[in-house]
Amino acid sequence: MTTEETAGWSDFGWDSWKDLTLVRARLDAGADPNEGSYSFERPLHAAAERGSPEVVAELAGRVDDVDAECEGRTALWDAVFNDQPENALALVAAGADPWRPMMAGWSPGRLSLAGPTPGLFFPFPPGHTGLTEAETAAVTEAERLIGALDGIGWDGYSLACVRGISAAEAAQRLAATPVAEEELEEITEDPSDEEAMQFIGFTDVPGGCVVSQPWGYMASDTVVMEALSAGTVAYGMYANPKSGNQGCVFRDGEVVDWDTHPGGGDASEDDSAEEVLLKYLYQGQAEAYCFAGAGLRPANARVITDPDTYLRLPERDH
Repeated sequence: MTTEETAGWSDFGWDSWKDLTLVRARLDAGADPNEGSYSFERPLHAAAERGSPEVVAELAGRVDDVDAECEGRTALWDAVFNDQPENALALVAAGADPWRPMMAGWSPGRLSLAGPTPGLFFPFPPGHTGLTEAETAAVTEAERLIGALDGIGWDGYSLACVRGISAAEAAQRLAATPVAEEELEEITEDPSDEEAMQFIGFTDVPGGCVVSQPWGYMASDTVVMEALSAGTVAYGMYANPKSGNQGCVFRDGEVVDWDTHPGGGDASEDDSAEEVLLKYLYQGQAEAYCFAGAGLRPANARVITDPDTYLRLPERDH
């Protein structure tokens, strides 16, 4: 490999940030420790998220500012958010500030209190406090909710988690009508039939209700979400077997977030403090993220896989 080929980061793979020898070779060949190949990620941030502590320490010793922000967050934030405690400690040893506020006022230190290593940055410096009572309750609920929804076991289903309304109210908003038992049995035996898209499930849950369809996308369809979210908020998701989880959020009949990856991705500068914590607690937990976002507290996954009641949607909804 020539010097020109090693002078940047453009071909650096995911695991390359764990290879200290390779990183040093790039740096010695002229790669900039402060700038990556993309505007949304610097080398130190990439290493903090998915590299080794040795690489993090090497880059931290070469950058101009160990607390430089990229899209509103420091490398230390990325280490904490992605549960890389050894990388976080390497950054602190290099001078990174755990208590620097960012992301709706959260600091890496406060965020760590909600994760698996809450003692990472003890003791608190003067003027800094722990989690609030509400934040502590959110952490406890996340542990329960993730466990309760474990083991759904298939793709192709959809759901809408709606805050503050009953299943009966949801059915009324959708103008859904009763289904004959024999017709429902026939549909559930062969949900691949196009007519199956008319049938949708309703279940009351503490905090609101869940509308679900175990075999299709209709529960999170736009016309359904618009009606369900009138005067409230609804988090929807379709577990697309081909392209992965497709999320959406509707508030008072209007879409506020579309084509999201629920339970995935970092927090953004536009997120509220509550949304930052939600994204951190429910990484890789798409269904639980939707329930938590809407403030619902299901006891188990049955609300998705086996709804209390199936009703028929009118023709306009499918």
